[in-house]
Amino acid sequence: MYEAVTRSIRVGVEPRFLEKESAPGQNRFFWAYTVEITNLGAEAVQLRARHWQITDGFGRQQQVSGAGVVGEEPVIAPGDSYSYTSGCPLETPHGTMTGTYVMQSAGGETFMIDIPLFPLDSPYVKRVVH
Repeated sequence: MYEAVTRSIRVGVEPRFLEKESAPGQNRFFWAYTVEITNLGAEAVQLRARHWQITDGFGRQQQVSGAGVVGEEPVIAPGDSYSYTSGCPLETPHGTMTGTYVMQSAGGETFMIDIPLFPLDSPYVKRVVH
């Protein structure tokens, strides 16, 4: 699992390649990733928005932003976690994802937390030993 902690909020991400959803001969590769957000702080927080930076194997970047995650804007109490699973298609057999979540404290303060950089690797990546 890939992890980042910002302002007492831990974000852990576990990616996995989905062979059955992919078509390597047609340059279609698909990953699922599960995110777990844990509130290590003393007050409740609400996830308001997300911003993803997705980079494919050629270095092409795609920005994805929007309200909440998977149609929800969860409130996470102190000591609690929230998890969800989503997916990412690419035209290359590898890439990376990273980003930020916009959070709001119970007191109304808005702040950003980091989503760790994590790889999207498939068995179709050609490895070169130097």
